[in-house]
Amino acid sequence: MTTKYSEDHEWVTVDGDVGTVGITDHAQGQLGDIVFVELPEVGSTVEAGTECGVVESVKAASELYTPVSGEIVEANEALEAEPSLANTAPTGDGWFFKVKLSDASELDGLMDEAAYKEFCAD
Repeated sequence: MTTKYSEDHEWVTVDGDVGTVGITDHAQGQLGDIVFVELPEVGSTVEAGTECGVVESVKAASELYTPVSGEIVEANEALEAEPSLANTAPTGDGWFFKVKLSDASELDGLMDEAAYKEFCAD
C-alpha cells in the first residue's frame, strides 16, 4: 500500500483502486479537539482538490478536501458518533472516507511522507 499527502494536510492510502482518506496528525494537532465531522455522501463523485466535507473543532471549522478524484464508496460512520477519533487515531480508525480512484496518476502530484514532513517543517 502507498500513502501520499496533500498540501491541504490530507493523506490517502491506496490499496488496489480504492483510496482511504483522512487528515494528518499535523492537521488534527492544528485543529485541536474535533467535535463534528461532515463527510461526503456514498455514491457521490469528487474531484481532486475540491471541498468534500467539513471538520469542526473547538477552535474553528475547516473544509475537508479530497486529494484524489473518484466515487465515494464508504464514509466512516464511526466519526459521526465519535469525531474525536480524528484526534486520537488520525491515520487509523479516524479515517474519513474511501474513494474508488478515477485517475491513479493524480497520486504522482502528491507528496510522500518525507516530502510532507519537510513541507510541514517550513
